[in-house]
Amino acid sequence: MKGTKPLVAAGSILLLTACLAITTAGTAVGVNPQRPSPAVGKPAGPSDEARTSALARANNAVKEHRRELRASGADVFKARPGPLVDRDGTAHVRYDRTYSGLPVLGGDSVVHVQADGTLLSVTQTLDEPISVSTSAAITKAAAESVGRAQSTGRIESVSSALVVDALGGQPVLAYDVLITGKKTDETPSRLHVIVDAASGQIVRSADEIMDASGESIYSGTVNFVSTLATGGRSSVDPTYGNSATDVSNVSAAKEVPGTLFVDTDDIWGNGTNSDRASAAVDAIYGANLSHSYFKNVHGRDGIWGDGRGVRSRVHYGTNYANAFWDGTQITYGDGSTGAKPFTSIDVAAHEYMHGITENVSGLSYAYEGAALHEALSDIFSVDVEFYANNPNDVPDYFLGEKIDYNGNGTPTRYFDKPSRDVKSFDCYPGNFDSVIDRFASAHSAGGPARLAWFLMAEGSEPKTINGTVYDGYTCITTTVNGIGRDVATKIWYRALSTYFTSGTRYSSARSAVINAAADLYGKNSTQCATAQAAWDAVTVPGITCADATGTGGGGGGTTPPPAPANLVANPSFESGTASWTAPTGVVRSDTGGARTGAYFARLNGRGTSNSQTLSQKLTIPTATSASLSFYLRITSAETSTSARDTLRVQVVDGSTTTTLATYSNANKNTAYDVRTLNLTAYAGKTVILQFVGTENAGLATDFKLDDLSLTTS
Repeated sequence: MKGTKPLVAAGSILLLTACLAITTAGTAVGVNPQRPSPAVGKPAGPSDEARTSALARANNAVKEHRRELRASGADVFKARPGPLVDRDGTAHVRYDRTYSGLPVLGGDSVVHVQADGTLLSVTQTLDEPISVSTSAAITKAAAESVGRAQSTGRIESVSSALVVDALGGQPVLAYDVLITGKKTDETPSRLHVIVDAASGQIVRSADEIMDASGESIYSGTVNFVSTLATGGRSSVDPTYGNSATDVSNVSAAKEVPGTLFVDTDDIWGNGTNSDRASAAVDAIYGANLSHSYFKNVHGRDGIWGDGRGVRSRVHYGTNYANAFWDGTQITYGDGSTGAKPFTSIDVAAHEYMHGITENVSGLSYAYEGAALHEALSDIFSVDVEFYANNPNDVPDYFLGEKIDYNGNGTPTRYFDKPSRDVKSFDCYPGNFDSVIDRFASAHSAGGPARLAWFLMAEGSEPKTINGTVYDGYTCITTTVNGIGRDVATKIWYRALSTYFTSGTRYSSARSAVINAAADLYGKNSTQCATAQAAWDAVTVPGITCADATGTGGGGGGTTPPPAPANLVANPSFESGTASWTAPTGVVRSDTGGARTGAYFARLNGRGTSNSQTLSQKLTIPTATSASLSFYLRITSAETSTSARDTLRVQVVDGSTTTTLATYSNANKNTAYDVRTLNLTAYAGKTVILQFVGTENAGLATDFKLDDLSLTTS
């Protein structure tokens, strides 16, 4: 959206191999269409042994199937770390490619291999092996001169390197000229200009750093954990390692980290920019929400996948109405009046998602890749907003509704009919390459992808969600029945993590989403059919679910068995105390207290002698096993390692009460942890599950519960 133009920056590997533009094809080469029934889901971190095995199988497949990888004799492949391994052992390994020692832009591939080493398919952009001369006709200096002329801001440095550019169709020898500096509005710039090494003509240009415009603090009172520091508490939240720093209203270079905030009473900000810490609170809140969402929903532990948090720099520049992601951190200005930093939930999540996309798939920000980059950030920022369920920013299918960039209270972008913003496309025109030459058109060209996801999630019939009426538009006469936002987004993340490459464009995005749906639910499933129907509805042509196994390499022939039913009623307390017995105030919706949604249960926390019980009557059917899981967060002012305040998990079976587990202040943690208990002994019985919190007269300890599950098998 024009109000939140997020950037897309890349790490060093992606700069050389996957980050500047997008190809015209993006094919998935089918090798062996037969695969066992799918057994995939939220990615769990594979063991070191599983990773090693996956890499060995994929490396062997690369050696044996060079033809399928469109490899010439001069091609060398290097696996990226962190292969994705499904529960059935199928591995998906990303490779970068060099040609005669030169990085190949658009040469990356995803190799899909079964547990027995059989190559399922290769997802890639190249159609033919590379065959180009590696001798440049123009000099390095000449190429840099051409690139320098493309910058309209202040130039700080110019460098270049020879590459093979395979992103625009026919591979060519080119110079990747990098111009670093500042744009006229002081936004940092890392402009890549691809110059044909034979003719000296510009192939394309793209800036790593995109910006976003607007101003807002909308999250209200939020909670985060600070870190003990000299003089008080610092603005580093150890939950995920996210932090916020003050760059003191200067246009600081990327390398300038800023200064951590320090607070003596651990009460941060006042909701306005008169207290500079207010922006830090919103920035950490947005980063924490995004990290929590990707970790708990999609199994991605942060932007880099290794648990690291991200730094958010606030108070950048003077009256700077932008926010940007530069490959290492998120930076926010204070808005055009200097009064309201641009740190709202959707902006933070939008920028965060660019980091995810860049590090997961290396999707390039040029041609149709730019549109898909923006669409992905839009899609997942909306899902983060629903995940947050913050009453100060009610979840919706809009972007920028709080920013009011248009000055009339309207959003900057829509999902149910993107053209409502008078800029975005609803329907795919057949090729976006000619119009995606400016950042605004990249956002507009993301419209069909936004709409396809919305149709998958909510369908094409009018419906009211959180008080807002939506009416999913279709470009052809058809009806799409939605499968729910959670399922639709799960499919899209699977598509990104498993099938997107640097060269993904609209046609291959369709293939990726349909293959992901087939992976997760089977090619004959309702979910796959809906994915196909949604892309049809926005007139993006391509494969069907029937083709998925053969061309995508991730599909299975049957729908997997449904997940076991949860025997706990109202397991996340979103219906208040319904089905639960609890004292008044135990089930609550304090901002920041819930793990997911808005509601959670909190026992004790008074600092006085008291006991509270939360219980539900359950009927457990006869089964081989019964497993209870729940998320528990313990906050305590106690410093003793002795158990002074306790939470007992009990089962009441007739007149017998059995304590299954006891937790105490000694187990306090900074985030929700999942706990699992065995209830197999109660299969075939009706029992009462209860949580009994007991607090002494000392310091306060509270026990928070959310997202319970009791399943049998």
